Amino acid sequence: MNTAELAEWMVGLGEPKWRGRQMAEAIYRQRIVEVEGITTLSKALRQKLDVEGWQVGRPRIAQVFTSVDGTERYLVQGQGVDGLTVETVWMPEGDGGESGDGSEDDEGKADPSAAPAARASLRRATICVSSQVGCAVNCQFCLTAKLGLQRNLSVGEIAGQVVAVLDRHGVEVGRERVNLVFMGMGEPFLNYENFMGAVRLLVEEVGLSPQRMTVSTSGIVPGIERFAEEPPEIRPKLAISLNAPNDEVRSAVMPINRKWPIEAVVDAVRGVRLRTRERITFEYVLLGGVTDRPEHATEVARLVRRTGLPAKVNLIAWNPGPGIAFAMPEPGAVEAFRRALSAEGVPAYLRRPRGRDIYAACGQLKRTVEG
Repeated sequence: MNTAELAEWMVGLGEPKWRGRQMAEAIYRQRIVEVEGITTLSKALRQKLDVEGWQVGRPRIAQVFTSVDGTERYLVQGQGVDGLTVETVWMPEGDGGESGDGSEDDEGKADPSAAPAARASLRRATICVSSQVGCAVNCQFCLTAKLGLQRNLSVGEIAGQVVAVLDRHGVEVGRERVNLVFMGMGEPFLNYENFMGAVRLLVEEVGLSPQRMTVSTSGIVPGIERFAEEPPEIRPKLAISLNAPNDEVRSAVMPINRKWPIEAVVDAVRGVRLRTRERITFEYVLLGGVTDRPEHATEVARLVRRTGLPAKVNLIAWNPGPGIAFAMPEPGAVEAFRRALSAEGVPAYLRRPRGRDIYAACGQLKRTVEG
Protein backbone atom coordinates (compact mmCIF):
# COMPACT_ATOMS: atom_id res chain seq x y z
CA MET A 1 0.00 0.00 0.00
CA ASN A 2 1.30 3.48 -0.86
CA THR A 3 0.80 6.61 1.23
CA ALA A 4 -2.52 7.51 -0.40
CA GLU A 5 -3.91 4.00 0.14
CA LEU A 6 -2.69 3.94 3.73
CA ALA A 7 -4.28 7.35 4.36
CA GLU A 8 -7.61 6.17 2.93
CA TRP A 9 -7.43 3.05 5.09
CA MET A 10 -6.73 5.13 8.19
CA VAL A 11 -9.68 7.43 7.47
CA GLY A 12 -11.83 4.29 7.25
CA LEU A 13 -10.67 3.39 10.75
CA GLY A 14 -11.76 6.81 12.00
CA GLU A 15 -8.22 8.18 12.14
CA PRO A 16 -6.90 11.39 10.57
CA LYS A 17 -5.56 11.16 7.03
CA TRP A 18 -2.01 12.06 8.06
CA ARG A 19 -1.73 8.75 9.87
CA GLY A 20 -1.16 7.23 6.42
CA ARG A 21 2.07 9.19 6.02
CA GLN A 22 3.20 7.99 9.45
CA MET A 23 2.55 4.40 8.42
CA ALA A 24 4.39 4.78 5.12
CA GLU A 25 7.36 6.42 6.82
CA ALA A 26 7.56 3.59 9.35
CA ILE A 27 7.23 0.76 6.81
CA TYR A 28 9.35 2.04 3.93
CA ARG A 29 11.86 4.49 5.42
CA GLN A 30 12.33 3.16 8.96
CA ARG A 31 11.73 -0.43 7.73
CA ILE A 32 9.73 -1.42 10.81
CA VAL A 33 8.41 -4.96 10.51
CA GLU A 34 5.91 -5.12 13.38
CA VAL A 35 2.86 -2.90 13.91
CA GLU A 36 3.77 -2.68 17.61
CA GLY A 37 7.05 -1.01 16.61
CA ILE A 38 5.35 1.92 14.88
CA THR A 39 5.55 4.16 17.92
CA THR A 40 4.34 7.26 16.05
CA LEU A 41 0.91 5.64 16.34
CA SER A 42 -0.88 5.72 19.65
CA LYS A 43 -0.74 2.58 21.76
CA ALA A 44 -4.52 2.23 21.49
CA LEU A 45 -4.36 2.33 17.69
CA ARG A 46 -1.54 -0.20 17.58
CA GLN A 47 -3.53 -2.53 19.82
CA LYS A 48 -6.60 -2.10 17.61
CA LEU A 49 -4.59 -2.96 14.48
CA ASP A 50 -3.11 -5.99 16.22
CA VAL A 51 -6.52 -7.26 17.35
CA GLU A 52 -7.89 -6.86 13.82
CA GLY A 53 -4.99 -8.91 12.47
CA TRP A 54 -3.12 -6.22 10.52
CA GLN A 55 0.55 -6.98 9.82
CA VAL A 56 3.44 -5.41 7.96
CA GLY A 57 3.62 -7.87 5.07
CA ARG A 58 7.29 -7.74 4.19
CA PRO A 59 8.65 -10.93 2.59
CA ARG A 60 11.06 -12.85 4.82
CA ILE A 61 14.60 -13.89 3.93
CA ALA A 62 14.34 -17.63 4.59
CA GLN A 63 17.83 -18.76 3.58
CA VAL A 64 21.16 -17.09 2.77
CA PHE A 65 23.99 -18.38 0.58
CA THR A 66 27.31 -16.50 0.60
CA SER A 67 29.87 -16.57 -2.20
CA VAL A 68 33.64 -16.37 -1.91
CA ASP A 69 33.36 -12.98 -3.68
CA GLY A 70 30.96 -11.54 -1.08
CA THR A 71 27.81 -11.95 -3.17
CA GLU A 72 24.76 -13.13 -1.24
CA ARG A 73 21.86 -15.10 -2.70
CA TYR A 74 18.60 -15.20 -0.76
CA LEU A 75 15.61 -17.48 -0.84
CA VAL A 76 12.85 -15.03 -0.01
CA GLN A 77 9.56 -16.32 1.41
CA GLY A 78 6.63 -14.79 -0.46
CA GLN A 79 3.30 -13.64 0.91
CA GLY A 80 1.22 -16.28 -0.84
CA VAL A 81 -0.38 -19.22 0.93
CA ASP A 82 1.56 -21.51 -1.43
CA GLY A 83 4.76 -20.98 0.59
CA LEU A 84 6.85 -20.53 -2.56
CA THR A 85 10.23 -18.83 -2.36
CA VAL A 86 11.87 -16.55 -4.89
CA GLU A 87 15.48 -15.49 -5.34
CA THR A 88 17.14 -12.13 -4.74
CA VAL A 89 20.86 -11.35 -5.01
CA TRP A 90 23.06 -8.76 -3.28
CA MET A 91 26.27 -7.92 -5.15
CA PRO A 92 28.68 -5.67 -3.25
CA GLU A 93 30.31 -3.32 -5.78
CA GLY A 94 27.91 -4.61 -8.44
CA ASP A 95 28.99 -6.39 -11.62
CA GLY A 96 29.67 -3.43 -13.92
CA GLY A 97 26.33 -3.77 -15.66
CA GLU A 98 25.47 -0.07 -15.31
CA SER A 99 28.73 1.14 -16.89
CA GLY A 100 28.12 3.48 -19.81
CA ASP A 101 24.32 3.60 -19.53
CA GLY A 102 24.15 7.21 -18.31
CA SER A 103 23.52 6.50 -14.63
CA GLU A 104 26.96 7.72 -13.65
CA ASP A 105 25.93 11.22 -14.73
CA ASP A 106 24.12 11.75 -11.43
CA GLU A 107 27.14 10.57 -9.41
CA GLY A 108 27.09 12.19 -5.99
CA LYS A 109 23.80 14.04 -6.48
CA ALA A 110 22.14 12.19 -3.61
CA ASP A 111 24.26 14.15 -1.14
CA PRO A 112 25.80 17.13 -2.96
CA SER A 113 27.03 18.63 0.32
CA ALA A 114 29.38 15.72 0.91
CA ALA A 115 33.04 16.16 0.05
CA PRO A 116 34.27 14.26 -3.06
CA ALA A 117 36.37 11.92 -0.91
CA ALA A 118 33.38 11.15 1.30
CA ARG A 119 31.19 10.44 -1.72
CA ALA A 120 33.84 8.17 -3.20
CA SER A 121 34.02 6.16 0.04
CA LEU A 122 30.31 5.42 0.17
CA ARG A 123 29.27 1.83 -0.32
CA ARG A 124 28.11 0.69 -3.75
CA ALA A 125 26.09 -2.42 -4.42
CA THR A 126 23.56 -3.93 -6.80
CA ILE A 127 20.42 -5.84 -5.87
CA CYS A 128 19.05 -8.28 -8.44
CA VAL A 129 15.27 -8.53 -8.06
CA SER A 130 12.79 -11.19 -9.22
CA SER A 131 9.34 -10.49 -10.67
CA GLN A 132 7.93 -14.03 -10.99
CA VAL A 133 8.41 -17.44 -9.42
CA GLY A 134 10.06 -19.23 -12.30
CA CYS A 135 9.73 -18.02 -15.89
CA ALA A 136 7.67 -18.86 -18.96
CA VAL A 137 10.06 -17.51 -21.61
CA ASN A 138 12.15 -20.71 -21.77
CA CYS A 139 15.55 -19.31 -22.80
CA GLN A 140 17.58 -22.44 -23.48
CA PHE A 141 20.70 -21.28 -21.64
CA CYS A 142 18.96 -20.25 -18.39
CA LEU A 143 18.45 -22.41 -15.31
CA THR A 144 15.33 -20.47 -14.27
CA ALA A 145 13.61 -21.83 -17.38
CA LYS A 146 13.79 -25.30 -15.83
CA LEU A 147 11.20 -24.20 -13.25
CA GLY A 148 8.63 -23.03 -15.77
CA LEU A 149 6.27 -20.29 -14.59
CA GLN A 150 4.77 -21.00 -11.18
CA ARG A 151 3.13 -17.63 -10.52
CA ASN A 152 3.48 -13.86 -10.67
CA LEU A 153 4.81 -11.96 -7.66
CA SER A 154 2.63 -9.28 -6.10
CA VAL A 155 3.61 -5.61 -5.89
CA GLY A 156 4.53 -6.12 -2.24
CA GLU A 157 6.57 -9.25 -2.94
CA ILE A 158 8.64 -7.47 -5.58
CA ALA A 159 9.24 -4.25 -3.63
CA GLY A 160 9.54 -6.22 -0.39
CA GLN A 161 12.59 -8.10 -1.66
CA VAL A 162 14.39 -4.79 -1.99
CA VAL A 163 13.32 -3.43 1.39
CA ALA A 164 14.33 -6.67 3.13
CA VAL A 165 17.80 -6.61 1.56
CA LEU A 166 18.30 -2.88 2.23
CA ASP A 167 17.40 -3.56 5.86
CA ARG A 168 19.72 -6.57 6.11
CA HIS A 169 22.67 -4.45 5.01
CA GLY A 170 21.68 -1.27 6.82
CA VAL A 171 21.69 0.76 3.60
CA GLU A 172 21.08 4.49 3.99
CA VAL A 173 18.91 5.40 1.01
CA GLY A 174 20.07 8.66 -0.53
CA ARG A 175 23.57 8.34 0.90
CA GLU A 176 24.77 5.06 -0.58
CA ARG A 177 24.77 4.12 -4.24
CA VAL A 178 22.59 1.05 -4.66
CA ASN A 179 21.47 -0.05 -8.10
CA LEU A 180 18.46 -2.28 -8.72
CA VAL A 181 18.32 -4.66 -11.66
CA PHE A 182 15.04 -6.40 -12.40
CA MET A 183 16.90 -9.32 -13.92
CA GLY A 184 16.22 -12.08 -11.43
CA MET A 185 13.67 -14.85 -11.84
CA GLY A 186 10.88 -14.14 -14.32
CA GLU A 187 10.09 -11.79 -17.20
CA PRO A 188 9.04 -8.42 -15.71
CA PHE A 189 6.96 -7.40 -18.72
CA LEU A 190 4.80 -10.53 -18.36
CA ASN A 191 3.89 -9.24 -14.87
CA TYR A 192 3.76 -5.62 -15.95
CA GLU A 193 1.21 -4.11 -13.56
CA ASN A 194 2.84 -5.58 -10.47
CA PHE A 195 6.36 -4.78 -11.67
CA MET A 196 5.56 -1.11 -12.29
CA GLY A 197 3.52 -0.94 -9.08
CA ALA A 198 6.62 -2.09 -7.20
CA VAL A 199 8.77 0.48 -9.01
CA ARG A 200 6.40 3.26 -7.92
CA LEU A 201 6.57 2.08 -4.30
CA LEU A 202 10.36 1.96 -4.42
CA VAL A 203 10.62 5.44 -5.95
CA GLU A 204 7.85 7.27 -4.10
CA GLU A 205 7.90 5.54 -0.73
CA VAL A 206 11.39 4.04 -0.28
CA GLY A 207 13.10 6.98 -1.97
CA LEU A 208 15.18 5.13 -4.58
CA SER A 209 16.02 6.79 -7.90
CA PRO A 210 14.58 5.26 -11.10
CA GLN A 211 17.87 6.18 -12.76
CA ARG A 212 19.48 3.60 -10.49
CA MET A 213 17.07 0.92 -11.72
CA THR A 214 17.29 -1.21 -14.86
CA VAL A 215 14.66 -3.63 -16.13
CA SER A 216 15.63 -6.38 -18.55
CA THR A 217 13.17 -7.92 -20.99
CA SER A 218 13.54 -10.81 -23.39
CA GLY A 219 11.63 -8.71 -25.92
CA ILE A 220 7.95 -8.64 -24.91
CA VAL A 221 6.80 -6.07 -27.47
CA PRO A 222 3.45 -5.09 -25.84
CA GLY A 223 5.29 -4.59 -22.54
CA ILE A 224 7.94 -2.40 -24.18
CA GLU A 225 5.20 -0.31 -25.78
CA ARG A 226 3.53 0.20 -22.39
CA PHE A 227 6.88 0.98 -20.83
CA ALA A 228 7.49 3.67 -23.45
CA GLU A 229 4.44 5.54 -22.11
CA GLU A 230 5.72 5.67 -18.53
CA PRO A 231 6.86 9.14 -17.35
CA PRO A 232 10.66 9.48 -17.15
CA GLU A 233 10.51 10.47 -13.47
CA ILE A 234 9.24 6.98 -12.59
CA ARG A 235 10.68 4.83 -15.38
CA PRO A 236 13.73 2.59 -14.90
CA LYS A 237 16.32 2.23 -17.64
CA LEU A 238 15.72 -0.45 -20.25
CA ALA A 239 17.86 -3.45 -21.15
CA ILE A 240 17.05 -5.84 -23.98
CA SER A 241 18.27 -9.43 -23.65
CA LEU A 242 19.54 -9.81 -27.21
CA ASN A 243 21.91 -12.78 -26.78
CA ALA A 244 22.25 -13.58 -30.48
CA PRO A 245 23.47 -11.84 -33.64
CA ASN A 246 20.44 -12.61 -35.83
CA ASP A 247 16.91 -14.03 -35.79
CA GLU A 248 17.95 -17.54 -36.78
CA VAL A 249 20.32 -18.01 -33.86
CA ARG A 250 18.11 -16.07 -31.46
CA SER A 251 15.05 -18.19 -32.23
CA ALA A 252 17.09 -21.31 -31.45
CA VAL A 253 18.27 -20.11 -28.03
CA MET A 254 15.30 -17.85 -27.19
CA PRO A 255 12.00 -19.27 -28.53
CA ILE A 256 10.23 -15.97 -27.71
CA ASN A 257 11.97 -14.56 -30.81
CA ARG A 258 9.60 -16.54 -33.02
CA LYS A 259 6.75 -14.37 -31.74
CA TRP A 260 8.62 -11.07 -31.54
CA PRO A 261 11.73 -11.08 -33.75
CA ILE A 262 14.59 -8.64 -33.32
CA GLU A 263 13.27 -5.94 -35.66
CA ALA A 264 9.87 -5.88 -33.90
CA VAL A 265 11.62 -5.49 -30.55
CA VAL A 266 13.83 -2.68 -31.84
CA ASP A 267 10.83 -0.89 -33.37
CA ALA A 268 9.12 -0.94 -29.96
CA VAL A 269 12.26 0.29 -28.19
CA ARG A 270 12.46 3.29 -30.53
CA GLY A 271 9.31 4.60 -28.82
CA VAL A 272 11.03 4.94 -25.42
CA ARG A 273 11.82 8.59 -24.62
CA LEU A 274 15.33 8.48 -23.23
CA ARG A 275 16.64 10.89 -20.63
CA THR A 276 19.68 13.04 -21.35
CA ARG A 277 22.74 10.83 -21.99
CA GLU A 278 20.73 7.68 -21.26
CA ARG A 279 21.46 4.61 -23.37
CA ILE A 280 19.52 1.47 -24.15
CA THR A 281 21.46 -1.61 -23.05
CA PHE A 282 21.64 -4.75 -25.16
CA GLU A 283 22.55 -7.70 -22.95
CA TYR A 284 24.48 -10.39 -24.80
CA VAL A 285 25.27 -13.82 -23.34
CA LEU A 286 28.29 -15.42 -24.99
CA LEU A 287 27.66 -19.14 -25.54
CA GLY A 288 30.80 -21.02 -26.52
CA GLY A 289 30.77 -21.82 -30.26
CA VAL A 290 27.18 -20.59 -30.61
CA THR A 291 27.14 -16.81 -30.21
CA ASP A 292 30.77 -15.87 -29.54
CA ARG A 293 32.46 -16.01 -32.94
CA PRO A 294 34.14 -12.96 -34.55
CA GLU A 295 31.54 -12.79 -37.32
CA HIS A 296 28.85 -12.61 -34.63
CA ALA A 297 30.49 -9.48 -33.19
CA THR A 298 30.33 -7.87 -36.62
CA GLU A 299 26.66 -8.73 -36.96
CA VAL A 300 25.85 -7.41 -33.49
CA ALA A 301 27.67 -4.15 -34.20
CA ARG A 302 25.74 -3.65 -37.42
CA LEU A 303 22.47 -4.48 -35.70
CA VAL A 304 23.07 -2.00 -32.87
CA ARG A 305 24.11 0.78 -35.26
CA ARG A 306 21.08 0.12 -37.45
CA THR A 307 18.73 0.76 -34.52
CA GLY A 308 19.70 4.43 -34.54
CA LEU A 309 19.42 4.40 -30.73
CA PRO A 310 21.92 5.64 -28.16
CA ALA A 311 22.96 2.17 -27.09
CA LYS A 312 25.66 0.04 -25.53
CA VAL A 313 26.27 -3.71 -25.24
CA ASN A 314 26.85 -5.65 -22.03
CA LEU A 315 28.75 -8.88 -22.62
CA ILE A 316 28.15 -11.80 -20.26
CA ALA A 317 30.18 -14.99 -20.38
CA TRP A 318 27.63 -17.80 -20.01
CA ASN A 319 27.33 -19.07 -16.44
CA PRO A 320 27.04 -22.87 -16.42
CA GLY A 321 24.34 -24.88 -14.73
CA PRO A 322 23.41 -28.57 -14.48
CA GLY A 323 21.40 -29.94 -17.37
CA ILE A 324 22.13 -26.99 -19.70
CA ALA A 325 23.82 -28.15 -22.91
CA PHE A 326 26.01 -25.13 -23.63
CA ALA A 327 29.66 -24.32 -23.00
CA MET A 328 31.44 -21.30 -21.62
CA PRO A 329 33.35 -19.24 -24.20
CA GLU A 330 37.04 -19.97 -24.62
CA PRO A 331 39.50 -17.82 -22.65
CA GLY A 332 40.02 -14.59 -24.50
CA ALA A 333 36.88 -14.87 -26.63
CA VAL A 334 34.90 -12.43 -24.46
CA GLU A 335 37.57 -9.73 -24.60
CA ALA A 336 38.07 -10.32 -28.34
CA PHE A 337 34.32 -9.89 -28.85
CA ARG A 338 34.37 -6.65 -26.86
CA ARG A 339 37.31 -5.30 -28.86
CA ALA A 340 35.54 -6.16 -32.11
CA LEU A 341 32.43 -4.23 -31.05
CA SER A 342 34.49 -1.25 -29.92
CA ALA A 343 36.36 -1.25 -33.24
CA GLU A 344 32.97 -0.95 -34.94
CA GLY A 345 32.11 2.08 -32.80
CA VAL A 346 29.75 0.26 -30.40
CA PRO A 347 30.38 0.83 -26.67
CA ALA A 348 30.78 -2.56 -25.05
CA TYR A 349 31.32 -3.55 -21.41
CA LEU A 350 32.02 -6.81 -19.62
CA ARG A 351 29.67 -7.81 -16.83
CA ARG A 352 31.72 -9.56 -14.17
CA PRO A 353 30.31 -12.90 -13.01
CA ARG A 354 29.25 -12.66 -9.36
CA GLY A 355 28.40 -15.58 -7.10
CA ARG A 356 28.91 -18.40 -9.59
CA ASP A 357 29.88 -20.77 -6.77
CA ILE A 358 26.47 -20.32 -5.09
CA TYR A 359 24.31 -20.26 -8.25
CA ALA A 360 23.76 -16.51 -7.94
CA ALA A 361 25.15 -15.42 -11.31
CA CYS A 362 23.10 -14.32 -14.31
CA GLY A 363 21.01 -17.22 -15.61
CA GLN A 364 21.65 -19.47 -12.60
CA LEU A 365 18.66 -18.66 -10.38
CA LYS A 366 16.69 -21.84 -9.73
CA ARG A 367 16.19 -21.89 -5.94
CA THR A 368 19.19 -24.22 -5.62
CA VAL A 369 19.72 -25.32 -2.02
CA GLU A 370 22.21 -28.17 -2.40
CA GLY A 371 25.99 -27.76 -2.68
